[in-house]
Amino acid sequence: MTGYLLEFGQALLALLLAPGLVGFVRWVKARLQNRRGAPIWLPYFELKKLFGKDVVVSNNASWLFRVAPYIVFVSALAVTFLIPLIAVPLPFDNVGDLMVVVYLLLLGTFFLALAGLDPGTAFGGMGSSREMTVAALAEPTIALAIFGLALGAGSTNLGRIVIATLANPGTAINPGHLLAFAALFIVSLAETGRLPVDNPSTHLELTMIHEAMILEYSGRYLALIEWASWLKLTIFFTLLSNLFIPWGMATKLTPAALGIALLTLILKFIVLGLAVAIVETRIAKLRLFRVPELLGMSFVLALLAVTSSFLLK
Repeated sequence: MTGYLLEFGQALLALLLAPGLVGFVRWVKARLQNRRGAPIWLPYFELKKLFGKDVVVSNNASWLFRVAPYIVFVSALAVTFLIPLIAVPLPFDNVGDLMVVVYLLLLGTFFLALAGLDPGTAFGGMGSSREMTVAALAEPTIALAIFGLALGAGSTNLGRIVIATLANPGTAINPGHLLAFAALFIVSLAETGRLPVDNPSTHLELTMIHEAMILEYSGRYLALIEWASWLKLTIFFTLLSNLFIPWGMATKLTPAALGIALLTLILKFIVLGLAVAIVETRIAKLRLFRVPELLGMSFVLALLAVTSSFLLK
C-alpha cells in the first residue's frame, strides 16, 4: 500500500514541480540576457488565470477539439506514474516499460496534432504538419537512446535500468551512456518545443510549431495543454536525470531516503534547467529545414550508443 501511495505522490510532485521548472528556466534565461525577468512562480499564476477564463470554441470545431486537451494532459500524467522519479522499485514498475512510455508520449502528440487540424485554420494545419515531422524523427530516437541503456540492464523496464546502474556505477560513464545522454538531450529540446528547434515564447507565423497548434485554444483547454507541455519537460528532465545519473534515488521507502531523493532530484533539475537556459541563450533558432538534420544527428548518436552498449556488454 505504501508503494501505491508513493506512486500517486510522485505524480502529484511532478504536477507541482512542472510549472516551477519552466519558470526557473525562464528566470535563468532572463538573467543571462541581462534582464530582470518574471518570478519563478509566474507559471502557477498563469494556470490559475487560464482556468478562470471562459472557453471560446470555433464553430468549425468538432468534439475532438474539446476532448484533445484532456487526452494530452492525461497521457502526460500517466507517464509520471511509470518513470522513476524519486524511488525504485515501485508497484507500477512492472508496466513502466520503455515502449509504454514512448507510445503514451506519442499519443498526446497525435491528438494535439489532430486538434490543430480540426478547426480548419491555416496556422493549425501548418503546426500539426511540422509537429508530426518532428515526432517522426524524435520518437524513434527516444526509444533507441533508452534501449542503449536497456541492453546493459538486460531489461526495457525503466525501474530495472535504474537499479542496474546503481548496482554497477561504472556503466554510467561508458561511451554508450554518454552518447545516449547526448541524443536524448537533443530530442528533449525538440519534443518540448525549446530552442533551437522551436521557440516557446514567440507567435511568429513562419517559425512556430507547438504554438501554431494551440492558437485556437483558450480557458481551461489552454491551461491543460500548457500544463501538459510543462509536465512533458519535467518527464524528459527526469529521464535524463535518473536513467543516466540515478544516484540519490531512494531504494528504501523511509522518510530520510525519500527526503534525500527529493533534494537530489531538485538539484538535478536545477543543473539541467541551467543547461537548457544556456543553450537557448547561446544558440539561435534553426531554420525549419535544418531541424531534420539536427534530429538525424541525434538518431545517429542513439544508434552509436546502442552499438557501443552491444559491443561492450
